[in-house]
Amino acid sequence: MSNDQPTPGQPPEDDPFRKQPPPDGPPPAGGTPPGGGTPPRYGEPFGGANPPPPGDPYGGSAPPPPGDPYGGNDPLRGMPPLAPMGKRILARIVDWIIVAIPLALISIPFNVYHRWSNSSDNWDDAVNGVNGGGQWVFRIITIVAFVGYDAVMTQWGGQTLGKRLFKIRVAMLNDGRVPDSRSSLLRALVLWVPALVCCACFWPLLILILILVDRPYRQGLHDKAAKTVVVSAAQ
Repeated sequence: MSNDQPTPGQPPEDDPFRKQPPPDGPPPAGGTPPGGGTPPRYGEPFGGANPPPPGDPYGGSAPPPPGDPYGGNDPLRGMPPLAPMGKRILARIVDWIIVAIPLALISIPFNVYHRWSNSSDNWDDAVNGVNGGGQWVFRIITIVAFVGYDAVMTQWGGQTLGKRLFKIRVAMLNDGRVPDSRSSLLRALVLWVPALVCCACFWPLLILILILVDRPYRQGLHDKAAKTVVVSAAQ
């Protein structure tokens, strides 16, 4: 192994950013390169007389303004339009039915219907006001079913079956991609767990109100937590 060390201030011979000699001959030993201008400094992989601005390794204009959590002035630029509110509500109803029907059949061994008919006047009390061991098991099954369905479907293609039916989808606000597993799970947890544990009527209503009043992205609490947005799917 050679003990030769590169001269201080000079790039090593195998440095991938080392400026290569022009095709018509070797570079000058020093001073001004052919064509005039200021010779590039070591560490300037772009080699131009006007290097890119600090903090912009790709030579773009200016970095996003500070304080923008999504990395740009208009995250929706180039994305489809926001999904209509009516389609979002209908898609959510369809998704609820898709999960609720199998759960209704599963609930029979847990005596949910018996408690509902004997000591309660509504389904929320039957699911959320129970104390028996079997009822707690059914509550856990319900949470896993709703959260798992929403998280897995969103991660796979940004669409649950209800969203696919109404041609809308979930997208990451910063770049429009399909949410990853972490974002999909976080979104589903915020959406369903409070509603299934303690706030069966209040939580969905709160999310609906926040979507209606939120500007400019129409995000509910679950969208804000996961930094997602619901847009129209490509036709």
